[in-house]
Amino acid sequence: MSKERFDIHQHLTDRIVAAIEAGAGQWQMPWHRHPVNIASGNKYRGVNVLGLWVEAQVNGYGSHLWGTFRQWADKGASIRRGQKASYVVFYKEIEVDSPEDGEDECKRRLFARATPVFNADQVDGLTEVPVAAPVEELQDVDGFISRTEAKIVHGGSRACFIPKLDEIHMPPRDAFTGSASSTPTEAYYSTLLHELTHWTALPHRCDRDLSGRFGTEAYAMEELVAELGAAFLCAELEIAVEPRTDHAQYLAHWLNVLKADKRAIFTAASKAGEALTFLRG
Repeated sequence: MSKERFDIHQHLTDRIVAAIEAGAGQWQMPWHRHPVNIASGNKYRGVNVLGLWVEAQVNGYGSHLWGTFRQWADKGASIRRGQKASYVVFYKEIEVDSPEDGEDECKRRLFARATPVFNADQVDGLTEVPVAAPVEELQDVDGFISRTEAKIVHGGSRACFIPKLDEIHMPPRDAFTGSASSTPTEAYYSTLLHELTHWTALPHRCDRDLSGRFGTEAYAMEELVAELGAAFLCAELEIAVEPRTDHAQYLAHWLNVLKADKRAIFTAASKAGEALTFLRG
């Protein structure tokens, strides 16, 4: 009997669901440093960022460096006995036969390939810590937000995006209070970047569904996209964050979406990536 094929979509979804459920309703997006590959120095992208954040949080890893068995060996390090791998996904384009109307045609399809990786906290013998490859840096977060040309209205006590007005409404900056883990400024920017991701959803931007009401799967999916978008931006812009106060309200709906569709988290991460590409542009 052939060995059952490893399903990377199901594996990553199960890990995220387990992390949320283990938090007994208190789980929060793991806002860590951007995961970096030990060999190339490049930052991981898309769903791999979320997957490695979750693995780091669940296993208590403090490092943001990851690599395959061979990549660590090339650095003179060895994986400690008994350590379990985490997985990242890469997509490979291949040609497949697709006969139509009796004629043979070749079509190109994307297939997900799972690759096992290990965190720096799982290895011994690492003597040199690599520096991430240079990437575009946005020194002024206000400048980044301003360049999007989003209309932001300050006032009131709610943070939200209003599609009919095409406006982001935010409380005044001085209305945000700090905590033991974040400053008022960090709380302000993490909230604004969440709403800025929602702003990209209109048809003439990234064209996502904003019709869902609270409690629906459409609503939960858009909130997940916005939360991932904010997470990716906060990591990219090196902003520490304050978890949103309404996070627990839709956390249960995230679980429903993730359990119903193993590819949902991949879709959300992809949509968040599209939003970031639009905002950068």
